[in-house]
Amino acid sequence: MSEDARFEDGREVPLNLGALDGEDLKVLSALTQDAVFPVTEMTWRAKERRFAVLLNRFRWEDAENARTRGRDVERVQSLLVVENVTKVASQGVDRSDTDVILALLSIETDDGAEELTLTLAGDGAIRLSVDALEVSLKDVTRPYLAPSKKTPDHGT
Repeated sequence: MSEDARFEDGREVPLNLGALDGEDLKVLSALTQDAVFPVTEMTWRAKERRFAVLLNRFRWEDAENARTRGRDVERVQSLLVVENVTKVASQGVDRSDTDVILALLSIETDDGAEELTLTLAGDGAIRLSVDALEVSLKDVTRPYLAPSKKTPDHGT
């Protein structure tokens, strides 16, 4: 008698996801919620029309599994890349203070997918004007124990 595979039996692999519409973007937003990054890890290459940020992402996809198995929760460094960017504007972000650590709350787009907003903790925001929505999220390091050993906003 054979048994169906279970999610828990799957091999952990780094995330490598893309978003081409608002529904896809909701998934990336959920996975990057509470990611933190130094202000120095953002870059916009105007000639390449590419905005990128290296995030220290909380591994939401593993948090419940970690709790049920008695493991500490993890973070991983991930590269968030937005293509087709024509303009970048920010509010509440002091790029000259290189010691600032930013916390990403959400990634949202307007109905026409012409603007993408990265909402930050503390009333900060980064607005990206885009010709077409094309966003990718790729884990680039192995997961590491979250320094706080707690799930963001839940204290567990």
